[in-house]
Amino acid sequence: MPKMRFTNMDHVNTDKTIKQFRQWRQERRSKIKDYTFVVPNHPPELEFLHHNREMATATWVGHSTFFIQYLGLNMVTDPVWAERMAFDKRLAPPGIRIQDVPPLDIILLSHSHYDHLHLASLRKLYRADTLMLVPKGLKSKMIRKGFRNCHELQWWEHFTVGGVRITFVPAQHWTRRTPFDTNTSHWGGYVLQSEQQVTGSATSVAGADAHAESDSAEAPTLYFVGDTGYFRGFKEIGERFAIDLTFMPIGAYEPEWFMTSQHVTPEEALQGFVDCGANQMIPMHYGAFKLADDTPREALDRLEAERERLGIAKERIHVLGHGETLKIGRRSSTRI
Repeated sequence: MPKMRFTNMDHVNTDKTIKQFRQWRQERRSKIKDYTFVVPNHPPELEFLHHNREMATATWVGHSTFFIQYLGLNMVTDPVWAERMAFDKRLAPPGIRIQDVPPLDIILLSHSHYDHLHLASLRKLYRADTLMLVPKGLKSKMIRKGFRNCHELQWWEHFTVGGVRITFVPAQHWTRRTPFDTNTSHWGGYVLQSEQQVTGSATSVAGADAHAESDSAEAPTLYFVGDTGYFRGFKEIGERFAIDLTFMPIGAYEPEWFMTSQHVTPEEALQGFVDCGANQMIPMHYGAFKLADDTPREALDRLEAERERLGIAKERIHVLGHGETLKIGRRSSTRI
């Protein structure tokens, strides 16, 4: 029986021919790139992160890997601590050593590509009581690999745990880990909300329960984009959620004629940020691995130029260093 194959909104095709792939490789050989700039490393606030159960925080480990604390839960997105990706060494070390990561309640996987799903990293992070959320089509594989506490979601489906509603939302991308499993699992992003805010429940309670309810009522709405090209889904996600902070990819876009349908440029990243109506943004998906022909410096320079052109306030875009933590509020965010 043939396996189900997933598609993008409007059936946008990300397939490339062998001829196009060879053309890209030929172009790459003629390019001279400067990789002297390295994303700064900030010693992580480990004592704070291990004891924090109140503040919403995001700590950038690198690439699309974030350690997120939200309503008392510890989460990690697309955990990749690999020292190499294919034949290329990592450009900068992870912001937190994997052995220093606080115990995890939830692991969020956006899709199955190797730079977002690294089995060796998962095995070091996963515990019996860690919940793993994955796109539709990926659960059976993860269970076979030993991750039994696993739940899969289709676009717009949600899962609630510990007062946090986690919704799987669309992205424009594709998946493959072998020559035989192209698009047999889905891809997407995640929106994190307080379940109390969604349901509108506000019963009067006292003591610790009242404090917990207050924290929940003030919890920001977070949107982890995953991996995507520019698409109309940004606007639809913004119409469905009041987003405070989005984690937006800005790298792996060159050459644009080859990458355009699957990775946003820095300019498209800012347009997606505007489209989804988020208040603040953390750029990601750059600075750790050489996946395309752009460099970390080029991605950041283009992002800054476009921010100025669009008139977006500088304080709304949080360019983090590896290991740096952002304290997230509904109206403001501060680094610690």
